[in-house]
Amino acid sequence: MKKLSCLISFIFIVINLSSVLVIVKCDENNLDDDDGDEHDKQWWKNAVIYQIYPRSFKDTNDDGVGDLQGIIEKLDHLKNLGVDAVWLSPIFKSPMYDFGYDISNFREIDEIFGTMGDFDELVAKAKELGLKIILDFVPNHTSDEHEWFSKSENRVKGYEDYYIWSDGIQHENGTREPPNNWVSVFRGRAWKWSPIRKQFYYFQFSPAQPDLNYRNGKVVEEMKNVLHFWLNKGVHGFRVDAVNHLMEVADLRNEPRNPESNDPESYDYVFHHYTLDLLETYDKVYEWRQLIDQLNQDHPDADGERIMMTEAYTNITNVMRYYQSDDGLKLGAHFPFNFQLVLDVYRNSNAHDFERVINKWMENMPNNSVANWVLGNHDRARVGSRFTDEKIDLMNTLFMTLPGVAVTYYGEEIGMVDHTDISFNDTRDPQACNQGEENYREHSRDPARTPFQWNGEKYSGFSNTKPWLPVHPHYIYNNLERSKANNRSNYHHYKKLVELRRHETFKHGDFKIKAISEDVLLYMRSLNGSDTFITAINFGPRDVYVDLYEITGYPSDTKVTVALCQITCFYRDNWTVKHDSLLLAKRNDAIVLRINAADVPNSGGNLNKFSLKVIACIFFWLIKA
Repeated sequence: MKKLSCLISFIFIVINLSSVLVIVKCDENNLDDDDGDEHDKQWWKNAVIYQIYPRSFKDTNDDGVGDLQGIIEKLDHLKNLGVDAVWLSPIFKSPMYDFGYDISNFREIDEIFGTMGDFDELVAKAKELGLKIILDFVPNHTSDEHEWFSKSENRVKGYEDYYIWSDGIQHENGTREPPNNWVSVFRGRAWKWSPIRKQFYYFQFSPAQPDLNYRNGKVVEEMKNVLHFWLNKGVHGFRVDAVNHLMEVADLRNEPRNPESNDPESYDYVFHHYTLDLLETYDKVYEWRQLIDQLNQDHPDADGERIMMTEAYTNITNVMRYYQSDDGLKLGAHFPFNFQLVLDVYRNSNAHDFERVINKWMENMPNNSVANWVLGNHDRARVGSRFTDEKIDLMNTLFMTLPGVAVTYYGEEIGMVDHTDISFNDTRDPQACNQGEENYREHSRDPARTPFQWNGEKYSGFSNTKPWLPVHPHYIYNNLERSKANNRSNYHHYKKLVELRRHETFKHGDFKIKAISEDVLLYMRSLNGSDTFITAINFGPRDVYVDLYEITGYPSDTKVTVALCQITCFYRDNWTVKHDSLLLAKRNDAIVLRINAADVPNSGGNLNKFSLKVIACIFFWLIKA
């Protein structure tokens, strides 16, 4: 009897304790929103980051090229859209051989974009609107017109080893050839002879972009000073370009041949074991993170942390090392770009394919890391061109409701697509031009870089003169002005998705995903004490009924409403739907559903399981006592 009394007392205590734990857990999850301080500091963890390709955004001085004043003029559009930060592709002093990725001065604004005064005005206006500015950091190389290269080529003392130089191989007849078989990303041998220095210099991309030598401590410090310069100008971070190209082996050994390529000019001619993804690269990223963290600590910005995000097209194991070192002792990027939705799924991919690539990232991330999802950029085809324009709303729904950061590309909010009919004469991308007129189309990045389509006027409201790239002819009926007037446009759907992401469940909630068939993908975002959301997508060719029990485990009478649906949906926002028979329209239907916190069954379920385990342990202890 005494044992039974003890057991009842313990059960009563544990159940009450579990109730307290539920409240504490909910309060902890809501703390960021209640006092604001920590959430504002870590603004980036659920941010929408909007990439602008400045040449193509808005031209205000009628030279056919977008500029900083054009971005300033259109900041209100970005504010109304709801994005958190604006990432600018390079705006620095450049001969523009690779349109800004060949930098001749890291601390000057190129005159084609404006002045440093324009940049300061941009940062101030963005701050006023609550937007943050992120810059491209291009550390791998400079322009061959950079002062450092000129000094290095002329062997000025202290600059001799700023770049990678080699005597090459000299033959008996006196001719010379490069020291190895390394190939450029843009095609051809990756070495160029300098008649001034009488040596070859190495370049990973174009001869106009000589690679910096990061085995030289002076170069390392120079680039850290570049970061300091722009951070002191008020930027909130950097996107690090092509970071996995940063280091090469010191002995310049040959790359192993790729037997599947017979073209010695092709980048695929060799396996890039000695010029790509070297372990020393990560050390440089960890040093940059330490610099940024130190600045955040010593001089905190009232608008939140400065951040670093990295770009590396490589395998998942290599990418994850950009988060942190293998032992977890050194931090790297706040997040390395996740290209799973860019590279590993296609217009014919099914629900299982999407489940696989999403889980691939989520399961490989180090503990306490933040996920991110990239849907497009200046190097890849646009969403509507990769997946078809019928899937634009679907893909935006998918990537905006996943956990973490959403990195989006200018024009995706109105469903811009690639302009694939640009002639060879109008092509500007050096990667394409190097391929010749017969092969340029498959290598050109220009189709995704065309001017923003602001309205239906000549040149789409981008400029009053002929733009640097042709405007997509669709601009007449697909432009921002027209999209705003249509309540069921891609624009309004996109804007609603951004607004929905502000909900605390999307900021802090758990994530569960399940492909219940080849056609239907479901995933759930849940948070104790808050609303639950389910994203349901039908990739298949026929209408289908779905029982949400497959993802929620909730009873059939659970009340479910529509939080957001696209134009193909059978429902409308705020309609009530059946938990056990949700109807998804054929081909590309995507819908976000809501279960109000008060209607979520067993909201303390996880902690109650813990309580039951404790009770079981106590029970067996009492039985044995």
